[in-house]
Amino acid sequence: MAADESLLLNISEDWTFPGFHRPEHKKFSRSVGAKERKGTPKQAKTTKRKFQGDNEGPPPKRKNEIFLVPAKKTDVKEVERTVKGKPEGLISPKKHPAVRTNEGQVERPFIKTSSLFKNNPEIPEIHRATVKQVREKVFTSDSFHELGLHPHLISTINSVLKMASMTSVQKQSIPSLLEGRDALVRSQTGSGKTLAYCIPVVQSLQAMKSRIQRSDGPYALVLVPTRELALQSFDTIQKLLKPFTWIVPGVLMGGEKRKSEKARLRKGINILISTPGRLVDHIKSTKNIHFRRIQWLIIDEADRILDLGFEKDITVILNAINAECEKRQNVLLSATLTEGVTRLADISLHNPVSISVSDETCDQRTKGYKIAGESGPLRTSAEPDGFAVPEKLQQHVTLVPSKLKLVTLAAFILGRCEFEKDHKLIVFFSSCELVEFYYHLFLQTLLGSSTAPASGQSPSASSRLKFLRLHGNMEQEERTAVFQEFSLSKSGILLCTDVAARGLDLPQVTWIVQYNAPSSPAEYIHRIGRTARIGCHGSSLLILAPSEAEYVNSLASHKINVSEIKMEDILSILATDDRFKARRWGNKKSRSVGPQEIRERATVLQTAFEDYVHASAERVSWAKKALQSFIRAYATYPKDLKHIFHVRSLHLGHVAKSFGLRDAPQNLNASLGNKRKSKPKRLQTKSSLLHLPHSKQGSPKP
Repeated sequence: MAADESLLLNISEDWTFPGFHRPEHKKFSRSVGAKERKGTPKQAKTTKRKFQGDNEGPPPKRKNEIFLVPAKKTDVKEVERTVKGKPEGLISPKKHPAVRTNEGQVERPFIKTSSLFKNNPEIPEIHRATVKQVREKVFTSDSFHELGLHPHLISTINSVLKMASMTSVQKQSIPSLLEGRDALVRSQTGSGKTLAYCIPVVQSLQAMKSRIQRSDGPYALVLVPTRELALQSFDTIQKLLKPFTWIVPGVLMGGEKRKSEKARLRKGINILISTPGRLVDHIKSTKNIHFRRIQWLIIDEADRILDLGFEKDITVILNAINAECEKRQNVLLSATLTEGVTRLADISLHNPVSISVSDETCDQRTKGYKIAGESGPLRTSAEPDGFAVPEKLQQHVTLVPSKLKLVTLAAFILGRCEFEKDHKLIVFFSSCELVEFYYHLFLQTLLGSSTAPASGQSPSASSRLKFLRLHGNMEQEERTAVFQEFSLSKSGILLCTDVAARGLDLPQVTWIVQYNAPSSPAEYIHRIGRTARIGCHGSSLLILAPSEAEYVNSLASHKINVSEIKMEDILSILATDDRFKARRWGNKKSRSVGPQEIRERATVLQTAFEDYVHASAERVSWAKKALQSFIRAYATYPKDLKHIFHVRSLHLGHVAKSFGLRDAPQNLNASLGNKRKSKPKRLQTKSSLLHLPHSKQGSPKP
């Protein structure tokens, strides 16, 4: 009996990859005939069949024990001789059959791994024509002293804002605005457009003969599309007004208490920054708001204001201002010029100068635009498909099968923020619910105990990973705190929707990652514009599925040039982190890191995500809701991109993997409380998602 038990090896829980369940094993029968004990391996199989047909049930399972042959490769007959005349039938563990060589030797049991790298679509080669990208030269050699500004204002620009020379858009815009001209300004995001209008406003208001009183009310009105941009513009104007304390700025935006805003309006605000919706709310409900002394009307990020559906609100605001004050200076600013912007310019600007900046037109005003004094309506650029990008921005794309998108994103984040210093990443998603889901998933897995280093190892650099999120369904107080925290941080990862895509100046952002492709080239330009701002270096990464590779050509047709990064190069960062090393049998040493080893480590990481999601029914339901939100957003791509992003081209089982789900959900409607009669599985899984009413968090809201 002692010899029998010498074949029973107690194996600890780390005998295989995390997340794989220990196979169940039957205790071997001791009632084997002498004839069968002397038999060949083939006869041993017959013994197994005979045992299985026996009426006796198998004895109780013994935990933490696996019946293994010794690690040394030994002939079957030698094994039998070591059992003192009572050899056992060589029965492989369930689902882990022993691998036999031609000589009859027994290898270690085969361990079943995830299908993460199986049945994926082939990654196509990216063939695109090289295009000459329009790049804007950001800085000029001209200083602010040449503009004739107030000395205190120049000192503030140099010492507080740390700017010594003007950017191209400032050089062209400020003189025209100081002359009192209306203007339509188009320049790349991150080129200094905010100062291009703030400096003339402050200069003109401080120079008024009769000093401005707070009780006078607003002299300048600045409209911006988002709350974060309102706070940022307010902060910039506050800094410029440090020498001119009698001029009072103020901000109105959704999420704040109306009562406190009404009190500030009653006391008086001279430079008013507001989102359109909240200003219309006060126009309709606040009696003491007036525009009798308005001298400036500035609409910043005009294209985004129209995209968000504020066209009716802009009309209400213009009518309210026109009713009290007809003569004023109007300025429209945007990184892109759309038909809506030119239409708005036609009705709000009077004899404007139109300013466009690019590397080919740095010394010209209005290539393709109406020149000041010309007759006829304003028109958009002669080449509307060409977008200008920051001069020091490197753009990349990677093609990743849907099953591997989650681990690829996680590997990229780890590679940049954990193993390198001082990186700030912004990751764009298509909806609020996706941001919430991936935020909590990364928080619990990449920072959780599941990936903590083993004892004895040096502590990981996981403390460098700081995750934040920003989207339109958050409370305003929390949104403001996140915006300020990320602005002041030297490193971190911000997961967000397009609420952070326009106009925000988030310092030292080194990488922009677009996990879900934007719905237009203009939106692409705005997203990547969060990095490489004001002459700094920056990079961007667009993650596409193989079926979406044609999107690269769509960008190229708009003079946007991207270079490819291979998915394998991103995943290779996992080779430097032993937390993702696959645990092996016995003391067998790990082989050198190669493609197979990297695949195994990616599988370990994916398994950690799946284990977290499947730990409770509530998390599985949450993952399903996030998946549904993704498909809803995917179905909203515009008509001209439907041949690239069509919901029917999605493999739902593969996409489910990117949400930590092990299988394609079969009944998403039931999990979401939809009691409609189920359709056949495949049709119901995809088509029903497109006809459900939009929920608050499931819609692609910024």
